[in-house]
Amino acid sequence: MPRQNTCPADFPPFILSQIEQVAQQIVATRKARGETQAQWAQRLGISQPTMARLERGDPAIATATYVMCLWLVNPQLDLRQLLPSALPAMPPAQATTAPAPAQAPSPSAADELADLLASWNTPAL
Repeated sequence: MPRQNTCPADFPPFILSQIEQVAQQIVATRKARGETQAQWAQRLGISQPTMARLERGDPAIATATYVMCLWLVNPQLDLRQLLPSALPAMPPAQATTAPAPAQAPSPSAADELADLLASWNTPAL
């Protein structure tokens, strides 16, 4: 397994906050359905302790695991909804250069993500 280039403790606070908000929504959905961590872990193909870490918002959990968990929350999940509606085309000269460092989104980005997650219909599985 490749080494991480970035320690989760080095993540910007706004990223850690968003991960925590997503985790809280996952917990709320699971509990509202009356299901256990073990049931969700089995569906995700992870251990129950990993599910507990995910629900605590552990940033070291694989992104794909969070995405699969969000799919359990909403099977109609379309990650493209999180992208801007129109992405600017990159000129060929820029396509080969290293991307600019990520900048913190506006303060409302975490709220927008939380609102999107909360707005999803969460039918029972």
